[in-house]
Amino acid sequence: MSKLDEKTALVLIDLQQGIIAGEKAHPIDQLLANANSLIRAFRHAKLPIVIVNVNPIGATWTRVRVEVSGDMSQVLDTEVKQDAFLKISPVLEVEPKDIYVTKNTWNAFYNTALHRKLQEKNITGIVLGGISTSIGVEGTARAASELGYNLTFALDAMSDRVLEAHNHSVQYIFPRIGERGTTAEIIETLS
Repeated sequence: MSKLDEKTALVLIDLQQGIIAGEKAHPIDQLLANANSLIRAFRHAKLPIVIVNVNPIGATWTRVRVEVSGDMSQVLDTEVKQDAFLKISPVLEVEPKDIYVTKNTWNAFYNTALHRKLQEKNITGIVLGGISTSIGVEGTARAASELGYNLTFALDAMSDRVLEAHNHSVQYIFPRIGERGTTAEIIETLS
């Protein structure tokens, strides 16, 4: 990676209890440790930290293709209504002053105030991490690219349920819309 914009925000996607539970392609403890390292570095640099979670209840995409996949809205409705599903992992070192966004699709910009909140802070760059690489991270990255943000992907602060899906995003999609780096590389560039 070459550089970060002077006005860059850290955006962490779906590091909530209901999403981090279950098998992932990479160890979740290390992913969360890397996310915390990024949070501390961005906090030290006085740059915004955005914490995104997903609540798909009622989203249009959960009701389409019922004939193929069954009624996804009923499955999600049951899962999401569990008390802990929406809560950000207690391991993350978040603070009330961080920016919180709840999305209901794969893209953290769609039908949320994220773009407006970033524009209010004159943000031109975004460092992205989270789960799942091929869903929430990639969906948000594609929209961010369309909106003109310069993107950097924190490769060791993201994962997916399926390694092949993660690798596809990292190897084929992300290089076309941004730069890639490790947590250590991003922190070094930030300082």
